[in-house]
Amino acid sequence: MQSEADLLRERLEELERIERPSASDGERQAAEWLVAQLAELGAEARIEAEDAHGTYWWPLGIGAGLGALGALAALGGRRLLGALLGLAGAAGMADDFPPGRRRLRRVLPRRTTYNVVCELGDPGAERTAVLIAHHDAAHSGLVFHPALPELAARLGLTEKTDTSPPLMAPVIGGPVLAALGALSGRRLLARLGLLLGLGSVAAMADIGLRKPVPAANDNGTAVVALLELARRLLAEPPQGIRVILLSTGSEESFSEGIKAYGERHFDSLPRESTFFLCLETLGATHLLALRGEGFLKMRDYPPRALALVDRVAAELGIWLYPNLRTYNGTDGLEPAAAGYETVALCSCTDDKQPGRYHWPNDTAANVDFSTLQRAIALSDAVVRQLGSRWL
Repeated sequence: MQSEADLLRERLEELERIERPSASDGERQAAEWLVAQLAELGAEARIEAEDAHGTYWWPLGIGAGLGALGALAALGGRRLLGALLGLAGAAGMADDFPPGRRRLRRVLPRRTTYNVVCELGDPGAERTAVLIAHHDAAHSGLVFHPALPELAARLGLTEKTDTSPPLMAPVIGGPVLAALGALSGRRLLARLGLLLGLGSVAAMADIGLRKPVPAANDNGTAVVALLELARRLLAEPPQGIRVILLSTGSEESFSEGIKAYGERHFDSLPRESTFFLCLETLGATHLLALRGEGFLKMRDYPPRALALVDRVAAELGIWLYPNLRTYNGTDGLEPAAAGYETVALCSCTDDKQPGRYHWPNDTAANVDFSTLQRAIALSDAVVRQLGSRWL
């Protein structure tokens, strides 16, 4: 009989062989694979097709390009035009970061993304737990080169903070500096805006031209965790709680799948009795519950929800890496911003990094399955705790 770790590895290796960028045929194949896997376990799942754009490099690249044009206009003496272009670029970017409204995407090409939804537990229960994963895969890019976080660790930078650097600050900084340079007439600011704008355009083009990574840790680990959780919940159904297993598409294009899920379902999920547990990159060394996240604005997770996860982890003897935040975004941002009790369960290396992030060596061979198994045990216990006693 296969051990749990061997079965997780086998499923993860199957999933990583599917090339599955956001809103693509490969993403659809991954969704269909997940539905079939759930069916083998005896669980019925459905695919909800949603409208999506499928990238983040186009919206951010356009915003950065507008900023660069604004800087050029300012340097050429057309200060009003430069300010307008810079402000438009910055506003478009800021609105595109989750949980923004993402209006720029509405004029860009559209594709279809595929969410997988499976409902288990007590269908008549007043309480609901939604466990989120995502089955699409990120593109690589030079900005994700592992040498960069390794250099930061060697310099001791990761020891001095429990918050990741704001990686999007230089990207939006280009059009902001261009606008400031135009408004103030300070050419140095405009030149810096031009430099950052052109660099950001190049970085986004590089990401768009690269292939998706195998995405075992980010986020195949969470997908196979949902499968194991489905098995456990079917074998021993939880009392007093309905459980929704949700695997989204297009998380890697700024959480378009969970955005669409929210627009479709949040009105039917009462905020006072629904708990979201986002499972994200569960295959590094240390398990953790993010204290907060956000691309530009740090949004702390609800204290009651964090306290529940911390308490259940302590009862199970599971150590969680303490007090980490990230200037990035998971699918947990959308329900948290909508007012739900939400926690993002993740993992990190000794250097407080997610591990092989958006890089071609993000394979099952490099996943720490003991961390993944702890995440599954904790998620299962949290769901059952919510059924017997709310926060």
